[in-house]
Amino acid sequence: MSMLHLLAGELPRLHRGFQWKARALAWITLGTLSVPILQIFAAGNEASSATNTPAQSSSADTPLSRSSAYYFDGAISRAVLERYLARSITMEGMLNGRGDLQDNIRMLKNTGAKFIGRSLCLWGGEANLQRNLDRAQPQVRQVLSADPEMMLQACVFEIVSAEVEQVPVPDWAFRAMGQPVEQRNFRYQDMIYPEGQRRDWGPKASVPDVSRPETRLWFYFLGKSFIDLGIEAIHFGQVEIMNKNDRDNGYWDQVFNLVRSYASKHARRHWVVCDGHVPSGGLTREGRSLLDFNSFPLRIKEVPDKPQEAILQVGFSDGIYGHSKGGIAPSGWSCDHLPYLVEIDNWGVSKQPGKAGAGSIWIWGYDEITWFAHQSQQYRADWLRYAWDWVKKTDSNGFLQMPGSRTLRSPLDNRHWYYANNPSPAVPEGLADEQAIRAIWAADAAHSKRGLASDSGK
Repeated sequence: MSMLHLLAGELPRLHRGFQWKARALAWITLGTLSVPILQIFAAGNEASSATNTPAQSSSADTPLSRSSAYYFDGAISRAVLERYLARSITMEGMLNGRGDLQDNIRMLKNTGAKFIGRSLCLWGGEANLQRNLDRAQPQVRQVLSADPEMMLQACVFEIVSAEVEQVPVPDWAFRAMGQPVEQRNFRYQDMIYPEGQRRDWGPKASVPDVSRPETRLWFYFLGKSFIDLGIEAIHFGQVEIMNKNDRDNGYWDQVFNLVRSYASKHARRHWVVCDGHVPSGGLTREGRSLLDFNSFPLRIKEVPDKPQEAILQVGFSDGIYGHSKGGIAPSGWSCDHLPYLVEIDNWGVSKQPGKAGAGSIWIWGYDEITWFAHQSQQYRADWLRYAWDWVKKTDSNGFLQMPGSRTLRSPLDNRHWYYANNPSPAVPEGLADEQAIRAIWAADAAHSKRGLASDSGK
């Protein structure tokens, strides 16, 4: 590894929020060692000036005390990041019309949740993007007013549809990408893979190709739009099916640099936390992780001779346990293994719902969240405790993301959504799992306090 590489890798420690770069102007010799004379500059400054947008605070600029265990400003330390991951819950669509917002806020505060995953979760449907952004803006304020320590996550998924052609490209997006400003809408055909590589999600919807400039233009547009709402985390979906023509992840690197550069000036705490699903264990380039943390499904394994039961097992399918890649994190700290979240995922239903032996990663014919929702309340409570303990014991880098709100595919009883909320007139379909989540996190907090007390007494 060159000294230039080492120095450039360490530079993010030096200033909040900037992705620093180094350029070797010349080389001098010290003994037998060649050392570069570096020109150092901040990519954050470059990208900010490119947008011609003055520095401003986020619309959700809710103050957070420096004494908070969740405080950060600029780059986020591993300790603070892991505190967020340890209180992570999936709240799919909370900011785009799913569930009752006030009851969701009540539940989140009751459980002690801090990282609110997939809260703005838009799968395709780009024609409605602006309407969803407009609706989310006051809702973000409501959530952060209730608890300024919460971090809200939006999603940039592995899908783009022809509806994107109804979305105008703003001038600032062209400027940030170094492209000539045009009066036009986004172009669907310029985002997707060529014939022979294409993976469609149905008519006029496909996996985008990050190597294509139009895709990166779209991703930056989404990232900036989310940050302007007060969003501080972005899930980039299945990143490793969008980089088939980006084998060294250079194009992904550009996307993350642009988004983080904008965040360094405009985000609520001058940083944006990025993750994605990584079956290989990580998204890396030149010894650096491009993601702040990795994420993946739990990979639950059915137990065929015990009706509806399921377990977790190292080595089952493509689980991430023990395989999270390390390197230099975007905030500047180094690790052998990046922290990661595992979630109770959704993807559909098999041809034999409710029955064992559907093969692949089906659990009794269902995806993970639908199988989970079909169990009794006591089994769900016990299983969450089991999964929490199993992940902690199996890999100290892993964290279980609790289920709060998520899509179901249940054709036998026509259920379409999972809510962990206590049932009430506001959420009549609530499954009352919030108390189980609260109990697990409360026990974890008590255990952590005992550990700190024990350490201080040594």
